[in-house]
Amino acid sequence: MNKLSHELPLRVRYSETDQMGTFYNSRVLEWFECSRSELMRDKLHMSYAACEAKGVFLPLVQAHLDFQGGARYDDLLRIVSVVRFEGRARLRFDVTINHHETAAPVASGHTLHAFTDNGGKPIRPPAWFVEMFNQAAAAEK
Repeated sequence: MNKLSHELPLRVRYSETDQMGTFYNSRVLEWFECSRSELMRDKLHMSYAACEAKGVFLPLVQAHLDFQGGARYDDLLRIVSVVRFEGRARLRFDVTINHHETAAPVASGHTLHAFTDNGGKPIRPPAWFVEMFNQAAAAEK
């Protein structure tokens, strides 16, 4: 099965912390999104915006998060995302977030994204997307 992976360093910003001094739980989904966007840009050489301009949208249809540890303001994190097709018309992004220096776990999980047109109607992945994905996966091996 073809898959792509990407690593993103991310520093916890002050605005992402709460009164307890650690990151606020909803930030994990935002960090997942940062990682997905950079994976697409780096591996597929296409931004979400460019994909949408071609009439292909990837709305989130499922998210699962496991909170495993804390991260404080200015901590440097390492976000690793792995994407693969799931079924005929979905992409699954598996993500792990660890402290960059110690590898201590912060969070992990996955998001599932359906292929739709601009009206939200489910579609099969276009041939150009599948080809681009498979070429990138072959280059990564």
